Amino acid sequence: MKILKTGLIVVGAATVFFAITEAVQSPDIQEEHKEVYQETFDKNVAKVYTIKALSIPENIDFAGESVPLTDPDIYERLDRELLVNTYWQSNALLLMKRANKYFPVIEPILKEEGVPDDFKYLAVIESGLTQAVSPANAVGFWQLLKGTGRELGLEINSNVDERYHIEKATRAACQYLKESKEDFGSWTLAAAAYNAGRAGVARQQERQKVTDYYDLLLGEETGRYMFRILALKEIMSNPYEYGFKFEESDLYKHIPTKKVKVDTVVNDFPDFASEFGVTYKILKIHNPWLREAHLNNASRKTYYIDIPEEGYYTQGYSEVK
Repeated sequence: MKILKTGLIVVGAATVFFAITEAVQSPDIQEEHKEVYQETFDKNVAKVYTIKALSIPENIDFAGESVPLTDPDIYERLDRELLVNTYWQSNALLLMKRANKYFPVIEPILKEEGVPDDFKYLAVIESGLTQAVSPANAVGFWQLLKGTGRELGLEINSNVDERYHIEKATRAACQYLKESKEDFGSWTLAAAAYNAGRAGVARQQERQKVTDYYDLLLGEETGRYMFRILALKEIMSNPYEYGFKFEESDLYKHIPTKKVKVDTVVNDFPDFASEFGVTYKILKIHNPWLREAHLNNASRKTYYIDIPEEGYYTQGYSEVK
């Protein structure tokens, strides 16, 4: 059955390739469109595709802390994650596209908070740079649980959930990471504690009588955690070396916004959005932390709502003007 399935996949791929080639070469295509078809074909269809073993970098670090690649176990675990993420091409390319859009938001906050830039890759493996919700109800780019988010100062209720607020959630994650670094004396262990919890990491250190992350025997998820971060750091920092080809224009763009101060009740966000020339959908894209179509705000707290600059959502603007 496995052989049959493989055969079908190969035949299917060959059929698609043949069909596209025929379409490009077909005399039925109008002459003026042939060049466009050929350009699309050249960009979207690889002439040669091979799967190769990867060269592992001689030296790699996380937040300035070196990885002991001379240890065969460490070498193999990194190799696994490099292979998985290099050859899961669609996912890796999506991450690179999203990173171009969201890293400009995350990077300056990490710098301001005194957290190494490498931690942006922690957000990548936690959520894929999406507003994900895990089976355990961890939420947002940084996958914060409700209790943890509140402990870190985020507002979480039916109206507002700041775990979905990229800037505020990033600062909350930084607070947790800095506290973990203070506890363990290592950014690598701080990253591991982000996944397993500080108590979980400390318990394993005591039980196994070692302190270094790379000396600990951990569960499947936490055991792979740092290696997934390292692999995506390596691939996303050197995409062409791992076979990814794209132009700057292929990447998703960061959309500049202006902040609108709100310190009153908002009865209807669709109406609020239209006052600023955008649709409710666009308002929600830039403010996913607003969880309902209204804001109670009985305490008259001050919020800042992001409104995109004009010219980025032509359809949305044209509908409301």
